[in-house]
Amino acid sequence: MSHTTNSRPLPQEERNTATEDLPPDGRPGPVPDAAEAASDAGEATADAGEATAHAGEATPEQDTVASEGTDPEAATGPEAATETEAATETEAAATDTNSATPTASVPAPGWRARHPIAARALAWTTTALAGALVLVTLLLPNDPARLTPAEFVRIPVEGIAGAALLLVLPQTVRRVAAVLAGVVLALLAILDVLDIGFIGALGRGFNVVFDWPLLGDGASFLQDSIGPASALGVEIAAVVLVLALLVLTALAVVRLSNLMARHRATAAGTTLVLGTAWVLAAALGLQIAGAPVASRSTSDLVQARMDGVSATLKDEREFAKEAATDPYHSTPGSQLLTGLRGKDVIFTFIESYGRSAVQDPLMAPGVDAVLAKGTKRLRAAGYSARSGWLTSATYGGSSWLGHSTFLSGLWIDNQQRYRTVTAGDHLTLTKAFQRTGAWRTVGIMPGVTKGWPEASWYGLDHVYDSRELGYQGPKFSWSTMPDQYSLSAFQRLEHGRPHDKPLMSEIILTSSHNPWAPLPKTLPWNKVGDGSVYHSIEKTGKNPVDVWQQTDRVRTEYGKSIQYSLNSLISYVEKYGNKNTVLVFLGDHQPVAKVSGDHASRDVPVALVAHDPDVLKRISNWHWTPSLNPGHQAPVWRMDTFRDRFLKAYGPHPGSAVSPAAR
Repeated sequence: MSHTTNSRPLPQEERNTATEDLPPDGRPGPVPDAAEAASDAGEATADAGEATAHAGEATPEQDTVASEGTDPEAATGPEAATETEAATETEAAATDTNSATPTASVPAPGWRARHPIAARALAWTTTALAGALVLVTLLLPNDPARLTPAEFVRIPVEGIAGAALLLVLPQTVRRVAAVLAGVVLALLAILDVLDIGFIGALGRGFNVVFDWPLLGDGASFLQDSIGPASALGVEIAAVVLVLALLVLTALAVVRLSNLMARHRATAAGTTLVLGTAWVLAAALGLQIAGAPVASRSTSDLVQARMDGVSATLKDEREFAKEAATDPYHSTPGSQLLTGLRGKDVIFTFIESYGRSAVQDPLMAPGVDAVLAKGTKRLRAAGYSARSGWLTSATYGGSSWLGHSTFLSGLWIDNQQRYRTVTAGDHLTLTKAFQRTGAWRTVGIMPGVTKGWPEASWYGLDHVYDSRELGYQGPKFSWSTMPDQYSLSAFQRLEHGRPHDKPLMSEIILTSSHNPWAPLPKTLPWNKVGDGSVYHSIEKTGKNPVDVWQQTDRVRTEYGKSIQYSLNSLISYVEKYGNKNTVLVFLGDHQPVAKVSGDHASRDVPVALVAHDPDVLKRISNWHWTPSLNPGHQAPVWRMDTFRDRFLKAYGPHPGSAVSPAAR
């Protein structure tokens, strides 16, 4: 049988090309097999980009060969030989084509191919950052006192459980679950940050049911403190950070889940080892700097928040019943406050005036000196004073909660309780004066800048807010006007004018409101005028940003603000008080933790000043300290008990008839 092969002479150009392709010895080199060609092509294409890599996986046969490690040349049978020859011809044709038109078929290498070391370093760095972000969100505490390095070197059980779940999920479901897990972790971290902020400012965590409106109040306070432009910048930055955290945490979980899927065996082994370590650490009670190694903080916080929501809803129902029950609800006006008939009664709240102001080693010397000197000044003017302590329902802020607790006799420590009670008809102390018909009731509210519907619940015939007090001077940070001006306006608009009834007044003094810079100065009363004089004082004052950079500086300025408010009030009574003046003044809450310190009490000073000795005789059984400064041993009451004690002390004595002044 003939074994001849038909052939044709090559053109000169092709012969030259073929000769150039020969090895140096002139003999043809070995032809690469199909698997090697496919592997080389796949590697080159992978360097060019992930999308092209998928395109390079041309045939299932090549995938099988690559995955099983089989040498095609070792295969037997004509099919294997045919496939090898075909692959060789295809490779030769591709080589000819590429040689002819290299720019048309070979893509330029990507930056990963040009800089493989940098690409590898970037990939590892990104993965490490993703892992760190997920770990921080899992271990972030919600208490500023626990923000220590030890908190972040623990083993989170939630991360172990999440990794195990992602390993067994199908690809599509796994990616969706990873995104959702990242978003949830980011949201929980945001709530933790809110907790940290609320604990630092208000001494309590963030309530997910009723504290959202307080964020708007915080934004308003920020505008008043640092200006609208700066506040807007802070708000935009906060929104950007929140969105970035949501997106980056989701991407981080997705990246880690993809890594585990590519290295499933290693990921499963690592998860098992960490799970075993967590169980052992939990069983042995291992700790690092007081923090348990086996962490379940995220699940505990989630459970605590769920319990908090349930408790809040239950509390709302129970408080509504409590607010509807009032022993003085049906008491006739003729039987209320008979011991104060004919007196001008002034209830004054001094913003942030807390126990720290009179007992802290840094702030107390200046404030105590003002109180001691004020006691002597008032005594010289014919007044006497008694003082004690009240435990406020709030801390660091939310002044309206302290005001409403003091005047309603109900413990109002959250916004929901405040809305509930102000929507009802529970009797406030100020409304008790209105019910008698024996007093004109007014409010001096420089901190109110818009409509205030609660005025009717408080029982105030008229409220002078910041728009009605006639002030023509500058704001002092959050405070719309200095306390001395507010008292001067009160004298001009109400107290100094003739009336057919005595006055019952509620006055809010705001100069001691956070951030305590700049501060006004005490002026002669005849120099206050319309407030224009304060422009030069405000310009020379301190910047809040500068003051808040140092804790001692903040505390010093806070102490000065309390001294100013006290001096203004004492001076007012000296100058404008008379034999019928009765003054009750108190703080609404302690200042923030940066001033009062961590774990400070919620106690605030309260004092009663009167010219008539009979007024103080009625509270002799209170055992208050005979000065403006309550002693360490003075009684401490909850703020919500004051209303009933006051109404009882100044109501008809048991067995006595109503006084003629009450008829």
